[in-house]
Amino acid sequence: MIIAPPPAPAGTVAAPLFIGSEIYRGSSYGSRHPLRVPRVSTVMDLARALDWLPPDQFRTSPRAKPAALALWHEPDYIAALQKAETTGEATPEMRERFHLGTLSNPVFPQVYRRPATGAGGVMLAAELLAAAPGVIHVPGGGTHHGLPGRANGFCYLNDVVLGIKVLKRAGLQRIAYVDLDAHHCDGVELAFAGDASVRMISVHEERRWPFTGALTDTAHGSAFNLPVPKGYNDSEARVVLHGLILPRVAEHRPDALVLQCGADSLTEDPLSRLALSNRAYLEAVRALVPLAPRVLVLGGGGYNPWSVGRLWTAIWGLLSGRDVPDRLPQAARAVLEGLSWNGGARPLPAAKMLETLLDPHREGPVRVEIRDRLAVLARR
Repeated sequence: MIIAPPPAPAGTVAAPLFIGSEIYRGSSYGSRHPLRVPRVSTVMDLARALDWLPPDQFRTSPRAKPAALALWHEPDYIAALQKAETTGEATPEMRERFHLGTLSNPVFPQVYRRPATGAGGVMLAAELLAAAPGVIHVPGGGTHHGLPGRANGFCYLNDVVLGIKVLKRAGLQRIAYVDLDAHHCDGVELAFAGDASVRMISVHEERRWPFTGALTDTAHGSAFNLPVPKGYNDSEARVVLHGLILPRVAEHRPDALVLQCGADSLTEDPLSRLALSNRAYLEAVRALVPLAPRVLVLGGGGYNPWSVGRLWTAIWGLLSGRDVPDRLPQAARAVLEGLSWNGGARPLPAAKMLETLLDPHREGPVRVEIRDRLAVLARR
Protein backbone atom coordinates (compact mmCIF):
# COMPACT_ATOMS: atom_id res chain seq x y z
CA MET A 1 0.00 0.00 0.00
CA ILE A 2 1.68 3.21 -1.12
CA ILE A 3 -0.94 5.56 0.30
CA ALA A 4 -2.62 4.55 3.55
CA PRO A 5 -6.40 5.03 3.31
CA PRO A 6 -8.10 7.44 5.70
CA PRO A 7 -10.08 5.95 8.58
CA ALA A 8 -13.75 5.50 7.70
CA PRO A 9 -16.22 7.99 9.19
CA ALA A 10 -17.90 6.83 12.39
CA GLY A 11 -21.34 5.22 12.36
CA THR A 12 -23.08 3.02 9.84
CA VAL A 13 -21.23 3.75 6.63
CA ALA A 14 -21.93 2.63 3.09
CA ALA A 15 -19.05 1.81 0.78
CA PRO A 16 -17.49 4.89 -0.85
CA LEU A 17 -19.44 5.95 -3.91
CA PHE A 18 -18.32 7.51 -7.21
CA ILE A 19 -20.83 9.60 -9.17
CA GLY A 20 -20.02 10.26 -12.84
CA SER A 21 -21.53 10.57 -16.30
CA GLU A 22 -20.74 9.92 -19.93
CA ILE A 23 -21.75 13.50 -20.78
CA TYR A 24 -18.21 14.61 -19.96
CA ARG A 25 -16.79 12.34 -22.64
CA GLY A 26 -18.82 13.83 -25.45
CA SER A 27 -18.85 17.51 -24.56
CA SER A 28 -16.36 20.35 -24.59
CA TYR A 29 -16.38 24.10 -24.11
CA GLY A 30 -14.88 24.47 -27.58
CA SER A 31 -11.54 23.97 -29.31
CA ARG A 32 -9.95 27.15 -27.93
CA HIS A 33 -11.18 26.92 -24.34
CA PRO A 34 -9.05 25.52 -21.48
CA LEU A 35 -11.88 23.07 -20.79
CA ARG A 36 -11.56 21.46 -24.21
CA VAL A 37 -9.51 18.74 -22.49
CA PRO A 38 -11.03 15.48 -21.18
CA ARG A 39 -11.12 15.21 -17.40
CA VAL A 40 -13.95 13.26 -15.72
CA SER A 41 -14.05 10.70 -18.51
CA THR A 42 -10.31 10.15 -17.98
CA VAL A 43 -10.88 9.47 -14.29
CA MET A 44 -13.63 6.99 -15.07
CA ASP A 45 -11.47 5.23 -17.67
CA LEU A 46 -8.42 5.08 -15.40
CA ALA A 47 -10.44 3.82 -12.44
CA ARG A 48 -12.00 1.09 -14.56
CA ALA A 49 -8.63 0.14 -16.07
CA LEU A 50 -7.36 -0.30 -12.50
CA ASP A 51 -10.47 -2.29 -11.53
CA TRP A 52 -11.36 0.39 -8.98
CA LEU A 53 -14.89 1.14 -10.16
CA PRO A 54 -17.17 -1.88 -9.67
CA PRO A 55 -20.83 -1.32 -10.58
CA ASP A 56 -21.97 -1.23 -6.96
CA GLN A 57 -19.73 1.77 -6.25
CA PHE A 58 -20.72 3.78 -9.33
CA ARG A 59 -23.82 5.89 -9.83
CA THR A 60 -24.72 7.76 -13.00
CA SER A 61 -25.31 11.41 -12.23
CA PRO A 62 -28.87 12.62 -12.76
CA ARG A 63 -29.49 15.92 -14.50
CA ALA A 64 -30.86 18.50 -12.08
CA LYS A 65 -34.20 19.95 -13.09
CA PRO A 66 -34.78 23.72 -13.20
CA ALA A 67 -36.88 23.60 -10.02
CA ALA A 68 -33.96 22.00 -8.15
CA LEU A 69 -31.47 24.53 -9.52
CA ALA A 70 -33.72 27.32 -8.28
CA LEU A 71 -32.61 26.41 -4.77
CA TRP A 72 -29.99 29.10 -5.43
CA HIS A 73 -30.06 30.13 -9.10
CA GLU A 74 -32.50 32.67 -10.52
CA PRO A 75 -35.24 31.16 -12.74
CA ASP A 76 -34.64 33.71 -15.52
CA TYR A 77 -31.00 32.70 -15.70
CA ILE A 78 -31.82 28.98 -15.77
CA ALA A 79 -34.31 29.62 -18.59
CA ALA A 80 -31.68 31.59 -20.52
CA LEU A 81 -29.19 28.74 -20.12
CA GLN A 82 -31.73 26.29 -21.53
CA LYS A 83 -32.57 28.62 -24.40
CA ALA A 84 -28.91 29.08 -25.28
CA GLU A 85 -28.55 25.31 -25.54
CA THR A 86 -31.68 24.99 -27.68
CA THR A 87 -30.74 27.75 -30.12
CA GLY A 88 -26.99 27.24 -30.03
CA GLU A 89 -26.27 30.91 -29.47
CA ALA A 90 -26.45 33.72 -26.96
CA THR A 91 -28.35 36.88 -27.76
CA PRO A 92 -26.80 40.25 -26.93
CA GLU A 93 -29.10 40.41 -23.91
CA MET A 94 -27.85 37.01 -22.71
CA ARG A 95 -24.26 38.17 -22.97
CA GLU A 96 -24.95 41.42 -21.16
CA ARG A 97 -27.25 40.12 -18.43
CA PHE A 98 -26.17 36.51 -17.93
CA HIS A 99 -22.57 36.50 -19.27
CA LEU A 100 -23.38 33.67 -21.67
CA GLY A 101 -21.54 33.49 -24.98
CA THR A 102 -18.34 35.04 -23.60
CA LEU A 103 -14.78 33.76 -24.02
CA SER A 104 -14.87 32.32 -20.50
CA ASN A 105 -18.40 30.95 -20.69
CA PRO A 106 -19.16 30.14 -24.32
CA VAL A 107 -22.30 28.55 -25.70
CA PHE A 108 -21.68 24.92 -26.67
CA PRO A 109 -24.06 22.05 -27.48
CA GLN A 110 -24.41 20.83 -23.86
CA VAL A 111 -24.23 24.25 -22.20
CA TYR A 112 -27.22 23.48 -19.97
CA ARG A 113 -27.13 19.69 -19.75
CA ARG A 114 -23.48 19.40 -18.73
CA PRO A 115 -23.55 21.79 -15.75
CA ALA A 116 -27.01 20.53 -14.77
CA THR A 117 -25.55 17.02 -14.70
CA GLY A 118 -22.71 18.17 -12.47
CA ALA A 119 -25.20 19.87 -10.17
CA GLY A 120 -27.44 16.82 -10.18
CA GLY A 121 -24.58 14.58 -9.13
CA VAL A 122 -23.56 16.83 -6.25
CA MET A 123 -27.15 17.27 -5.07
CA LEU A 124 -27.72 13.51 -5.21
CA ALA A 125 -24.53 12.98 -3.21
CA ALA A 126 -25.70 15.49 -0.61
CA GLU A 127 -29.06 13.72 -0.29
CA LEU A 128 -27.36 10.33 0.13
CA LEU A 129 -24.95 11.67 2.73
CA ALA A 130 -27.72 13.41 4.65
CA ALA A 131 -29.45 10.04 4.91
CA ALA A 132 -26.38 8.08 6.04
CA PRO A 133 -22.70 8.74 6.84
CA GLY A 134 -20.15 7.96 4.18
CA VAL A 135 -17.81 9.29 1.51
CA ILE A 136 -18.82 10.24 -2.04
CA HIS A 137 -16.55 11.38 -4.85
CA VAL A 138 -18.07 13.57 -7.58
CA PRO A 139 -15.19 14.72 -9.81
CA GLY A 140 -17.62 16.48 -12.15
CA GLY A 141 -18.57 18.85 -9.32
CA GLY A 142 -16.66 21.79 -7.86
CA THR A 143 -17.88 24.68 -10.04
CA HIS A 144 -17.31 27.20 -7.27
CA HIS A 145 -17.49 30.44 -9.28
CA GLY A 146 -21.09 30.24 -10.53
CA LEU A 147 -23.33 33.11 -9.40
CA PRO A 148 -27.10 33.15 -8.81
CA GLY A 149 -27.95 34.99 -12.00
CA ARG A 150 -24.98 34.62 -14.33
CA ALA A 151 -22.14 32.45 -15.50
CA ASN A 152 -18.73 33.21 -14.05
CA GLY A 153 -15.23 31.83 -14.48
CA PHE A 154 -15.98 28.72 -16.60
CA CYS A 155 -18.87 27.90 -14.22
CA TYR A 156 -22.48 28.08 -15.38
CA LEU A 157 -24.00 26.72 -12.16
CA ASN A 158 -22.62 26.50 -8.65
CA ASP A 159 -22.98 22.86 -7.67
CA VAL A 160 -20.99 23.47 -4.48
CA VAL A 161 -23.58 25.93 -3.18
CA LEU A 162 -26.45 23.69 -4.27
CA GLY A 163 -24.92 20.67 -2.53
CA ILE A 164 -24.35 22.55 0.73
CA LYS A 165 -27.88 23.91 0.61
CA VAL A 166 -29.24 20.37 0.20
CA LEU A 167 -27.25 19.28 3.26
CA LYS A 168 -28.58 22.22 5.26
CA ARG A 169 -32.14 21.65 4.08
CA ALA A 170 -31.86 18.07 5.33
CA GLY A 171 -31.16 19.40 8.82
CA LEU A 172 -27.36 19.18 9.08
CA GLN A 173 -26.31 22.01 11.36
CA ARG A 174 -22.59 22.44 10.70
CA ILE A 175 -20.89 22.24 7.31
CA ALA A 176 -17.17 22.69 6.64
CA TYR A 177 -16.07 23.66 3.15
CA VAL A 178 -12.39 23.39 2.20
CA ASP A 179 -11.27 24.64 -1.21
CA LEU A 180 -7.82 23.67 -2.56
CA ASP A 181 -8.32 25.14 -6.04
CA ALA A 182 -5.79 27.70 -7.27
CA HIS A 183 -8.65 30.20 -7.68
CA HIS A 184 -10.71 31.68 -4.86
CA CYS A 185 -14.24 30.32 -4.36
CA ASP A 186 -16.03 33.64 -4.87
CA GLY A 187 -19.45 32.13 -5.62
CA VAL A 188 -19.47 29.90 -2.54
CA GLU A 189 -18.37 32.75 -0.32
CA LEU A 190 -21.12 34.97 -1.69
CA ALA A 191 -23.71 32.31 -0.90
CA PHE A 192 -22.71 31.70 2.72
CA ALA A 193 -21.14 34.95 3.90
CA GLY A 194 -22.28 35.56 7.45
CA ASP A 195 -23.69 32.04 7.85
CA ALA A 196 -22.10 30.69 11.03
CA SER A 197 -23.20 27.15 10.19
CA VAL A 198 -20.90 27.02 7.14
CA ARG A 199 -17.18 27.38 7.75
CA MET A 200 -15.29 28.14 4.55
CA ILE A 201 -11.52 27.73 4.14
CA SER A 202 -9.87 28.62 0.84
CA VAL A 203 -6.18 28.36 -0.07
CA HIS A 204 -5.58 30.00 -3.44
CA GLU A 205 -2.96 31.82 -5.48
CA GLU A 206 -2.51 35.50 -4.68
CA ARG A 207 -3.10 38.07 -7.41
CA ARG A 208 -4.96 35.48 -9.47
CA TRP A 209 -8.46 35.83 -10.96
CA PRO A 210 -11.10 36.43 -9.52
CA PHE A 211 -8.93 38.68 -7.31
CA THR A 212 -11.08 38.02 -4.24
CA GLY A 213 -10.31 36.10 -1.07
CA ALA A 214 -7.87 38.51 0.54
CA LEU A 215 -6.28 37.53 3.85
CA THR A 216 -8.47 40.12 5.57
CA ASP A 217 -11.67 38.91 3.89
CA THR A 218 -13.66 37.00 6.53
CA ALA A 219 -17.06 36.89 4.75
CA HIS A 220 -18.57 38.36 7.93
CA GLY A 221 -16.85 35.76 10.07
CA SER A 222 -17.60 32.68 7.95
CA ALA A 223 -14.38 32.34 5.94
CA PHE A 224 -10.66 31.85 6.39
CA ASN A 225 -8.89 32.95 3.21
CA LEU A 226 -5.21 32.25 2.61
CA PRO A 227 -3.72 33.67 -0.59
CA VAL A 228 -0.37 31.99 -1.28
CA PRO A 229 2.51 33.11 -3.51
CA LYS A 230 3.58 31.48 -6.75
CA GLY A 231 5.74 28.42 -6.28
CA TYR A 232 3.64 27.18 -3.34
CA ASN A 233 5.16 23.77 -2.59
CA ASP A 234 4.37 20.56 -0.73
CA SER A 235 6.23 21.62 2.42
CA GLU A 236 4.22 24.83 2.58
CA ALA A 237 0.99 22.96 1.91
CA ARG A 238 1.76 20.65 4.86
CA VAL A 239 2.31 23.62 7.17
CA VAL A 240 -0.97 25.15 5.97
CA LEU A 241 -2.80 21.86 6.41
CA HIS A 242 -1.70 21.50 10.04
CA GLY A 243 -1.60 25.19 10.91
CA LEU A 244 -4.92 26.29 9.40
CA ILE A 245 -7.10 23.72 7.69
CA LEU A 246 -7.20 20.84 10.17
CA PRO A 247 -7.60 22.87 13.37
CA ARG A 248 -10.26 25.17 11.89
CA VAL A 249 -12.25 22.24 10.53
CA ALA A 250 -11.93 20.29 13.78
CA GLU A 251 -13.10 23.17 15.97
CA HIS A 252 -16.21 23.57 13.80
CA ARG A 253 -17.17 19.92 14.50
CA PRO A 254 -18.83 19.51 11.11
CA ASP A 255 -21.73 17.21 10.43
CA ALA A 256 -20.49 17.18 6.85
CA LEU A 257 -17.32 18.18 5.03
CA VAL A 258 -17.30 19.34 1.42
CA LEU A 259 -13.81 19.27 -0.09
CA GLN A 260 -13.11 20.93 -3.44
CA CYS A 261 -9.99 19.44 -5.06
CA GLY A 262 -9.46 21.66 -8.08
CA ALA A 263 -6.31 20.31 -9.73
CA ASP A 264 -4.95 23.64 -10.95
CA SER A 265 -2.58 24.01 -7.98
CA LEU A 266 -0.40 21.28 -9.50
CA THR A 267 2.92 22.26 -11.08
CA GLU A 268 1.83 21.15 -14.56
CA ASP A 269 -1.32 23.24 -14.73
CA PRO A 270 -1.26 26.01 -17.34
CA LEU A 271 -3.57 28.40 -15.45
CA SER A 272 -1.67 28.86 -12.20
CA ARG A 273 1.87 29.33 -10.96
CA LEU A 274 1.69 27.01 -7.95
CA ALA A 275 3.96 23.98 -7.56
CA LEU A 276 2.19 21.21 -5.67
CA SER A 277 2.47 17.50 -6.33
CA ASN A 278 -0.64 15.38 -6.23
CA ARG A 279 0.71 13.85 -3.02
CA ALA A 280 -0.01 17.16 -1.25
CA TYR A 281 -3.69 16.84 -2.16
CA LEU A 282 -3.77 13.22 -1.05
CA GLU A 283 -2.17 14.13 2.26
CA ALA A 284 -4.90 16.71 2.82
CA VAL A 285 -7.72 14.34 1.84
CA ARG A 286 -6.41 11.58 4.09
CA ALA A 287 -6.17 13.94 7.08
CA LEU A 288 -9.55 15.60 6.53
CA VAL A 289 -11.83 12.60 5.95
CA PRO A 290 -11.85 11.46 9.61
CA LEU A 291 -13.01 14.92 10.79
CA ALA A 292 -16.62 14.51 9.62
CA PRO A 293 -19.06 11.60 9.39
CA ARG A 294 -20.11 12.69 5.90
CA VAL A 295 -17.56 13.69 3.27
CA LEU A 296 -18.27 14.95 -0.24
CA VAL A 297 -15.15 15.23 -2.42
CA LEU A 298 -15.44 17.30 -5.60
CA GLY A 299 -13.30 18.19 -8.57
CA GLY A 300 -13.02 21.80 -9.75
CA GLY A 301 -10.37 23.52 -11.82
CA GLY A 302 -7.57 21.74 -13.63
CA TYR A 303 -6.57 22.17 -17.27
CA ASN A 304 -3.80 19.65 -17.90
CA PRO A 305 -5.58 16.40 -18.82
CA TRP A 306 -2.79 14.15 -17.53
CA SER A 307 -2.32 15.82 -14.15
CA VAL A 308 -6.07 16.19 -13.54
CA GLY A 309 -6.85 12.59 -14.46
CA ARG A 310 -4.05 11.20 -12.33
CA LEU A 311 -4.96 13.31 -9.28
CA TRP A 312 -8.69 12.68 -9.24
CA THR A 313 -8.17 8.96 -9.90
CA ALA A 314 -5.65 8.76 -7.06
CA ILE A 315 -8.13 10.54 -4.78
CA TRP A 316 -10.76 7.94 -5.62
CA GLY A 317 -8.23 5.20 -4.94
CA LEU A 318 -7.49 6.73 -1.55
CA LEU A 319 -11.16 7.18 -0.63
CA SER A 320 -12.06 3.64 -1.69
CA GLY A 321 -9.08 1.98 0.01
CA ARG A 322 -7.31 0.74 -3.13
CA ASP A 323 -3.67 -0.21 -3.49
CA VAL A 324 -1.90 2.30 -5.74
CA PRO A 325 0.58 0.39 -7.92
CA ASP A 326 4.15 1.60 -8.32
CA ARG A 327 3.70 1.18 -12.05
CA LEU A 328 0.39 1.37 -13.86
CA PRO A 329 -0.84 -1.69 -15.75
CA GLN A 330 -0.86 -1.41 -19.52
CA ALA A 331 -4.61 -0.71 -19.70
CA ALA A 332 -4.24 2.34 -17.45
CA ARG A 333 -1.11 3.54 -19.26
CA ALA A 334 -3.05 3.31 -22.51
CA VAL A 335 -5.66 5.72 -21.12
CA LEU A 336 -2.98 8.31 -20.34
CA GLU A 337 -1.12 7.70 -23.60
CA GLY A 338 -4.35 8.34 -25.50
CA LEU A 339 -4.85 11.84 -24.08
CA SER A 340 -3.96 15.05 -25.88
CA TRP A 341 -4.36 18.80 -25.50
CA ASN A 342 -7.16 18.60 -28.11
CA GLY A 343 -5.71 21.33 -30.24
CA GLY A 344 -3.43 22.99 -27.74
CA ALA A 345 0.23 23.42 -28.60
CA ARG A 346 1.70 22.71 -25.16
CA PRO A 347 4.30 19.95 -24.83
CA LEU A 348 3.38 16.39 -24.00
CA PRO A 349 4.02 15.20 -20.44
CA ALA A 350 7.18 13.53 -19.25
CA ALA A 351 7.14 9.76 -19.70
CA LYS A 352 6.96 9.21 -15.93
CA MET A 353 3.50 10.81 -15.82
CA LEU A 354 2.24 8.04 -18.09
CA GLU A 355 3.63 5.26 -15.89
CA THR A 356 2.30 6.06 -12.41
CA LEU A 357 -0.50 7.97 -10.71
CA LEU A 358 1.74 9.50 -8.06
CA ASP A 359 4.03 12.49 -8.48
CA PRO A 360 7.38 12.75 -6.73
CA HIS A 361 7.20 14.93 -3.62
CA ARG A 362 7.75 18.61 -4.40
CA GLU A 363 9.20 19.87 -1.16
CA GLY A 364 10.80 23.26 -0.64
CA PRO A 365 11.38 26.06 1.83
CA VAL A 366 8.47 27.36 3.88
CA ARG A 367 8.58 31.05 3.12
CA VAL A 368 8.15 33.74 5.72
CA GLU A 369 5.04 35.17 4.04
CA ILE A 370 3.28 31.84 4.50
CA ARG A 371 4.12 31.72 8.20
CA ASP A 372 3.18 35.38 8.70
CA ARG A 373 -0.21 34.92 7.03
CA LEU A 374 -0.94 31.81 9.06
CA ALA A 375 -0.12 33.81 12.20
CA VAL A 376 -2.68 36.44 11.20
CA LEU A 377 -5.37 33.80 10.69
CA ALA A 378 -4.45 32.09 13.97
CA ARG A 379 -5.38 35.25 15.86
CA ARG A 380 -8.98 35.13 14.61
